[in-house]
Amino acid sequence: MFLNDQETAVDLLYYEAVAKTVVRLIRATPTTPVTIGVHGDWGAGKSSVLKMTSAALEKDPKALCLWFNGWTFEGFEDAKTVVIETIVEELRRARPNSTKVADAARKVLKRVDWLKMAKKAGGFAFTAMTGIPTFDQLESLVDGAKALFANPGDAVSGEQLKAFAEQAGEYIKEGGGEADHAPYQMHKFREEFEELIEAADIDQLVVIVDDLDRCLPATAIATLEAIRLFLFVPRTAFVIGADELMIEYAVREHFPDLPPSMGPVPYARNYLEKLIQVPFRIPALGLAETRIYVTLLQVEAALGSADPRFTKLLEGAREELRRPWLSRGLDVVAVSKILDNKVPDEVRRAVAISTRVSTILTEGTRGNPRQIKRFLNSMALRHAIAQERGFADEIEPPVMAKIMLAESFAPDLYGQLARLAVASNDGKVPALAQFEAAVQGAQQPAQAKGAKADKKQDPEPTAQAPEVEEWSKSDWIKAWGAIDPPLGTIDLRPYVFATRDKRSYLGGLTAAAHLEGLVERLTGPRLTVRGLSGEVAKLSGGEAEQVFDALRSMIMSIEDLAREPKGMHGLILLVEHHAGLQRKLVAFLAELPTARIGAWATSNFTNVLTDPAIAGEFKALLQAWSAQTDNTKLKSAATGVLKLAGGS
Repeated sequence: MFLNDQETAVDLLYYEAVAKTVVRLIRATPTTPVTIGVHGDWGAGKSSVLKMTSAALEKDPKALCLWFNGWTFEGFEDAKTVVIETIVEELRRARPNSTKVADAARKVLKRVDWLKMAKKAGGFAFTAMTGIPTFDQLESLVDGAKALFANPGDAVSGEQLKAFAEQAGEYIKEGGGEADHAPYQMHKFREEFEELIEAADIDQLVVIVDDLDRCLPATAIATLEAIRLFLFVPRTAFVIGADELMIEYAVREHFPDLPPSMGPVPYARNYLEKLIQVPFRIPALGLAETRIYVTLLQVEAALGSADPRFTKLLEGAREELRRPWLSRGLDVVAVSKILDNKVPDEVRRAVAISTRVSTILTEGTRGNPRQIKRFLNSMALRHAIAQERGFADEIEPPVMAKIMLAESFAPDLYGQLARLAVASNDGKVPALAQFEAAVQGAQQPAQAKGAKADKKQDPEPTAQAPEVEEWSKSDWIKAWGAIDPPLGTIDLRPYVFATRDKRSYLGGLTAAAHLEGLVERLTGPRLTVRGLSGEVAKLSGGEAEQVFDALRSMIMSIEDLAREPKGMHGLILLVEHHAGLQRKLVAFLAELPTARIGAWATSNFTNVLTDPAIAGEFKALLQAWSAQTDNTKLKSAATGVLKLAGGS
């Protein structure tokens, strides 16, 4: 099950209602120009709404819908003219057999060439206020170009200057009187663009602008200004998909000298409202909507969008989405009713996963459809890898989903669980069992007053693990712990292996980027590592600790610990030069899974553990290893080291 991250072909969130509203607004006033903003965070579904809007408009023969992706033209020197040229060319392609359209398009494009020439000439007043240079300015420019042509410089060819002068001269022939003024030229451009729309024989030209919030500030502002200044004429409508916060940021970056605000509304917001008249905001998904979305995504991937059972479920979901505040999502009861009590296993599994993860997934992703889809894709990919490796039978999707929630939204918790599971003999984490029992017990109704507790059945009290107190301080982790299924009695090692990604063991910290190479070299052979002594000695205390943690994480992720793993000599060298890491070394050794480590874990540490108290802690660890029965080789090695040291 892999979910495409492109604009969806099947409307799983009932966004069609938004698209239909946009179309109705556009067609209600075909002669009045309008700009409509479809706003939402990245991944909220803006492009899907725009696709649905375009599809609805294509059914109307008197409306021509064109698509413009601002991100595609990122990096072009003059975004304003690129926007205009692209729209004119698209309109001409839409009417390939029309001579009238071709002639009108040539007139408009000629005007665009003039604007481009002005831009190359130094941008004479080509701004949001004046649009284009005056003829007096251009005439002076032509005289200068002709003079240069008589004695061209090294950087500009004579042919280029000659062509430039001739082109400018053509425009100056049109000058004189009112034509010398920029407002007149702006009016002429808009008039010619109106003639082009008239020639296309349509009631309305609708231009959909997507991905504007992905553009650099200059490109985003130039695109909006080109629409408003040049193309915003009768019988046009522009539907702009963008995160309004990103556009406001673009305004502030492009106009850094603007004052912070004008009354209660910031200038950036005023500017945006001037350019976009009607805003539509796609809301984040609520709990019921997330639950429906997660279920539909999984069922569609499992059965296919053409399967009649999926189609029937989609129809039922739309009824639920009409009033999401009254819906409980597609729970087992609702799904059974929709499918006439004939629920296939794939659907039951989807409902089970959705029920367990939707609450915390809604909070973790803030109701963002793209992030929800990425989570499900990652879960499916890991299950597929488990199948290829042959341990898929040991992976339960609900358990995997709960672990991945911790990995995605509480990485420190996930790291603790992974270390504790790998260090455990059976892969279980007793501290997690205690924590889950505590948070789930807190949700149970209190015992009725006067009721007598059955002391005979009370279990013996056990000491609380230190992690339980730490986890109890986080509301997010407590909510996570209350989710079914409980994980404290499950062997988590297969799940840790399946969710273990290749990543920087330094945690991705920019400040630690220069240490990555050192970490790699410290995993080499003994002689190579000893040659790094000078470099290790120069590390600051914080850097040494980061490198130690990186090496420890690498070693803890290794399955075969019977042989001395790469990186151990690096740890020892770090402790030699940074005595403050001695306790971390002993703690690391204590974390290792007793049943799987070799005799190497008992030696090589005596010389670096110079602190008597910490040396005593290591001796206590050796005594524990000598007393255990799960690993006979480790038992014998620990016993031998203790005898050599004079221990008991």
